Amino acid sequence: MKVVAGPTDRVVVVGAGLSGLAAALYLTGAGRTVTLLERADHPGGRVGLYRGPDYEIDSGATVLTLPELITDALAAVGRTPESCTPPLRIHRLAPSYHARFADGASIRVFADPEAMAEEVTRVCGPEEARGYRRLRTWLAKIYEAEFGEFMDTNFDSPLDMVREPEKRRALAALVRLGGFGRLGPRVGRFLRDQRLARLFTFQALYAGMPPADALAVYGAIPHMDTSLGVYFPEGGMRAIAAAMADAFTAAGGTLALGTEVTAIDYAGRRARRVRTADGRTFDCDALVLTTDLGDIERFGVRRRPLRAAPSAVVAHGTVPARVAATWPVQAHHTIDFGAAWDRTFTEIAAGRGKGRVMSDPSLLLTRPALTDPALYIDRTDGRHEPFSLLAPCPNLESAPLDWDRLGPFYLRELLDILESRGYRGIAEHFTVDHLDTPSSWREQGMLAGTPFSAAHLFRQTGPFRPRNFPRTSDNVVIAGCGTTPGVGVPTTLLSGKLAATRITGAPSPARDETPRTTGIVFPANH
Repeated sequence: MKVVAGPTDRVVVVGAGLSGLAAALYLTGAGRTVTLLERADHPGGRVGLYRGPDYEIDSGATVLTLPELITDALAAVGRTPESCTPPLRIHRLAPSYHARFADGASIRVFADPEAMAEEVTRVCGPEEARGYRRLRTWLAKIYEAEFGEFMDTNFDSPLDMVREPEKRRALAALVRLGGFGRLGPRVGRFLRDQRLARLFTFQALYAGMPPADALAVYGAIPHMDTSLGVYFPEGGMRAIAAAMADAFTAAGGTLALGTEVTAIDYAGRRARRVRTADGRTFDCDALVLTTDLGDIERFGVRRRPLRAAPSAVVAHGTVPARVAATWPVQAHHTIDFGAAWDRTFTEIAAGRGKGRVMSDPSLLLTRPALTDPALYIDRTDGRHEPFSLLAPCPNLESAPLDWDRLGPFYLRELLDILESRGYRGIAEHFTVDHLDTPSSWREQGMLAGTPFSAAHLFRQTGPFRPRNFPRTSDNVVIAGCGTTPGVGVPTTLLSGKLAATRITGAPSPARDETPRTTGIVFPANH
């Protein structure tokens, strides 16, 4: 594995998202002097917060899997979730999701195999339950073959897959399992009920691909979602970043918030100094950049042309609890599917200039107060709850729409659709305090206006994804969802760990597969 040569005592990390926080923790634990610079007034990046008039709400990712990766990062500086200030307490959701379909059927997704088989039998019949069990086994094998040698690993070249014995064995296992076929058709071998199949393939959207086109190796994502469990921390997803930042500063690291990096000074091929908008400079022996791929070239890192993943419109705000209590589903995460499926992905994942918004949208509704009642907001007119609505949409390359003008009208259309699906009162009573669209994502420097970065096409996957050790510099390392291993909370945490390894040269510790419950509470039924 290629590592940064020469001195690496002083490291600057740009960006206090989850990848930057993870990198900072691992580097601090390895004895480096680390300065972490963040342009916002709080840590978190894509897992940050928005402030409403009398409440806070998560600004990005709402689905947490593999919480043990957080525990691992904290352990790098000798901390545990409960030793953070305040303690980080993470609950497993049961069900993980509640799916609702256009025909009126609903399926709850449980990580427990017996509970899930019972649910599948109830809705789809015993034959589908047997198919589910076979699918669960196959997904687990895909994940086991993939994690250690393709996700939790650094690549110097695609040839690493055949040069290193462990990777060769993992590659052979994935080939035997059909991992380089297509996810949708492979899941279809196990499940006949198309509603059920959606629950094990919609996650391909996280990778920026329609299920019919995504590689079956991305079965690792539905395995994490549906078998390993979905979690939620008390206080919201933003509590993760707060805990990691607390552990970092308690271990001696320097965290500078409200500090925007504007330039990097190079001496030959080495970054020597970081400059900020307020005129300060920070010297470094090595540098970790978590800047989005859409904005990274201004820091001297060249990248090849990339195809971006689809984007999303996300509305954050509050709704009266008395109104939400009448809705047809009472769940933390609800996926409300439209009748269309393949057409939906064709619309939002089309090539340049051919994309369009979903004509029959499938939507993610998030109501975190149902898991964490402390998030309810008491006002003079009664109790309200934070609420987020996510609608996948094309990125700005696929559909260069005027979202500044279109956004509010499209949101109104989505609310009217939900109203027609039984979410009575949502159009009138959902108070939107923040609306993100491809336009706002682009303003934050995100590739093609998408928070999901580069799509996981084969040519942009694994060792073919943008390198975390670019050839343009000898001491600049990249972390974040645009590099290896890819998009998502677990993979972003891993990217920070892998970036730190490029600097310390320390091999990744062997992963203990025994479930750890430190700081994690099981389960949270609601």
